[in-house]
Amino acid sequence: MKTNAELQEDVQKAIQWEPLLHAAEIGVTAKDGIVSLTGFVDSYAKKMEAENAAKKVIGVKALVENIEVKFPSSWSKTDAEVAKEVLNALKFNYSIPDDSIKVKVEDGRVTLEGELPWNYQKEEAASAVKYLTGVKGVINNIQIKSETDDAIQKKDIEDALRRSTIYDNGIKVSVSGTTVTLTGTANSWYQKEEAGRIAWKTPGIWHVENELEVDYDYDYDYSL
Repeated sequence: MKTNAELQEDVQKAIQWEPLLHAAEIGVTAKDGIVSLTGFVDSYAKKMEAENAAKKVIGVKALVENIEVKFPSSWSKTDAEVAKEVLNALKFNYSIPDDSIKVKVEDGRVTLEGELPWNYQKEEAASAVKYLTGVKGVINNIQIKSETDDAIQKKDIEDALRRSTIYDNGIKVSVSGTTVTLTGTANSWYQKEEAGRIAWKTPGIWHVENELEVDYDYDYDYSL
């Protein structure tokens, strides 16, 4: 089990290791597996990079992210200008049916709404927006409505998890209609999110309830 000081240092080093964040001034505190991030960055992409770097550190059980995005005055844009750039970014990403997505911008914070057939398209929509100048945050409220009527097979998801690098006996799968629920224990936040991404690839899926608990100190079977 890491001490608070060890976890704090590991998260600081993980953030500093990311090329986008070499010059960023991000404060890190850690207590009982809960990590808090504070500071200022000049793009939403950097804010997300810091969050993702922290999540991948073994020992992080929860994250409190209070990083603020502040642009130089020369980068400032009106919400109308940001909205126009968001719409263009979605239009030119050919994996996203942009006519299915509605965009709202308020004080640089972008909200995406609508329905798409696959979760990877939902993630692509957010990714297309996060690097745009003027974007301070992204709220992704896009809903997944699968176009297939295939019955979700529990075994297919379990097999997909086994093929991945994150599978272990701590992850349990249950299926109810178009919803997949993951329960049990993951040994890192990254493992929890990766298990969710794998489940989302299932044909016919509308919802994933990712209820995995993060506890890297549980009895893990490394012989798998």
